[in-house]
Amino acid sequence: MKKNKRISENILIPVAAVAVALIVGAVIIAVTGSHPIKAYHALLQGCGIMPKNSYGASSSMLTDLLSYANYTTSMIFAALAIAVALRAGLFNIGVSGQMLAAGCTATVIVGYSSLNAVIAKPLVILIGAVVGGLTGALVGFLKYKFNINEVVSTIMFNYIFQYVGSFFINTYFVDTVTRQSVAINQSARLTLMNVQIGRLKACIPLGFVLAIIAAVYVWYLFRHTVLGYELRAVGLSKTAAKYAGVNVGRTMVISMAISGVLAGLAGVTYYLGYLGSIQPKVLVSTGYDAIAVSLLGNNHPFGIVLSSLLISFINNGSAYMKSQAGVDSEIASVIFGIILIFSASNGYIKERLQLWKGSRQMAAAAAGDEKNAAPAETKDGKTATPAENTGKEEK
Repeated sequence: MKKNKRISENILIPVAAVAVALIVGAVIIAVTGSHPIKAYHALLQGCGIMPKNSYGASSSMLTDLLSYANYTTSMIFAALAIAVALRAGLFNIGVSGQMLAAGCTATVIVGYSSLNAVIAKPLVILIGAVVGGLTGALVGFLKYKFNINEVVSTIMFNYIFQYVGSFFINTYFVDTVTRQSVAINQSARLTLMNVQIGRLKACIPLGFVLAIIAAVYVWYLFRHTVLGYELRAVGLSKTAAKYAGVNVGRTMVISMAISGVLAGLAGVTYYLGYLGSIQPKVLVSTGYDAIAVSLLGNNHPFGIVLSSLLISFINNGSAYMKSQAGVDSEIASVIFGIILIFSASNGYIKERLQLWKGSRQMAAAAAGDEKNAAPAETKDGKTATPAENTGKEEK
């Protein structure tokens, strides 16, 4: 019974957060002079969830939907990376930097090589996982060995990866026209570009299936493995976990390594999948947005998949909403921010709900006691006190 109540709360609070955010967004849209329903309808159209009024050559609702899935892929990986670290009580705020490190390394080693697709694509995934895992494990080691706060170390690594990567791109791999890195070879790209499907041309994200598999794996890790138990124990109390026989240092390093692996996969699916190039001196916001996505999904792998789809829907459809409904794309950021506020207040809201339920139960119990203690009437119509009733019972 308690488990069902906990599950209902975990579902109800995020749903309420999204509903309130959409309502507030609708009010803001209406105040600015636009039509809220038309704006949200345009959001759905921009992501391929609903059909547009017209399409260009070789385009359809399917092409928009696949583009939406392509955009969502890296978000799922990044949010899973946040969730694994949080499970052990750690905060991996360096997901964007780890994404860049993995993307740069895979781009240089495989992206510009002449390897065929059968070898290049798995190698890109392998390099992304290894580089991300090493960077995450380094953060975990610094936390365990020298007690360096992981928030500080990951922020510093973000700057290191950002500027070192920018140096190599600007020095050796820059495209003089776009001022980004030279586009990678199609054989190494994790998104199949312009695939002919009947009369349509669509971009098929290979990493999306891998992201769903990763979510299932993380769920299994959390629920059905010894390591998952150890991660939870360390996250709840390092001291108690140590007395229970858990190797706290090892668990912290492993949790950050797994988080880094997922962040690295987010990097290669973004830079060598969704984009196909790297912009120097820029850290993508995906790693930071993933914090809100993970919180909104209650750090549950399946909840993260759903919240990733929602947040990507808001971000990805905002451009089409601006063109069709005349609503500034910043409104989507406002909605996203409101969702983030409610998600961050998840613990407070749960606490207030528990206090409210407790007060209701106490009030109901007090009312029941008063009813049981109510005076009874005698045969002659007089009211008898509880003491008289007790005396009659004894006789």
